[in-house]
Amino acid sequence: MLALQQQLSAASYWCGNPDGGFGHLTQQAVWAAQKANGLVVDGVAGPATLAALATGFRPAPAAGGDHVEVHVGIDLLLVVRGGSTAITLNTSTGNGEPYEYQGGDYVAHTPAGDFQVWYTDASGWREGELGELYRPMFYYGDYAIHGSESIPPWPASHGCARISVAAMDMFWSQSLLAMGGRVLVV
Repeated sequence: MLALQQQLSAASYWCGNPDGGFGHLTQQAVWAAQKANGLVVDGVAGPATLAALATGFRPAPAAGGDHVEVHVGIDLLLVVRGGSTAITLNTSTGNGEPYEYQGGDYVAHTPAGDFQVWYTDASGWREGELGELYRPMFYYGDYAIHGSESIPPWPASHGCARISVAAMDMFWSQSLLAMGGRVLVV
């Protein structure tokens, strides 16, 4: 497992500090690698996944510079530095399903656009209008990149971009996104 984690990390698929175990973060990274390489997303590091990792392929960002991209069609989040993908994460975005909130009917979606972070909360868990958000970074109205305990490899949110709690902590500790930071949703 240590070799798998090292391959994932070398190809930008963040799995935390390699420890030789196949835990939650390694599963998140395998899902991200499978999505980026157009493979069946099953979380199993089988022959096709290992062959794809051996190529070192990183998903290409949509824009240059330093920013964060949310790729809604494949549910990947990219940290872009100097126009190259530095970190690739599994994310879960809007699932397209209807929901009701305060008497109104809505459809869960993640709006595309070029945004800037307008509010952050590093304090921990925050009760949002539609559920709990961990250390959120809001980039458009109530839409945020935030940590969650549930980040399946498919769209499952009301519209935010969910990442693992550990990945959100990494965002904060490494200053990967901050007030005024660019979030490109494509």
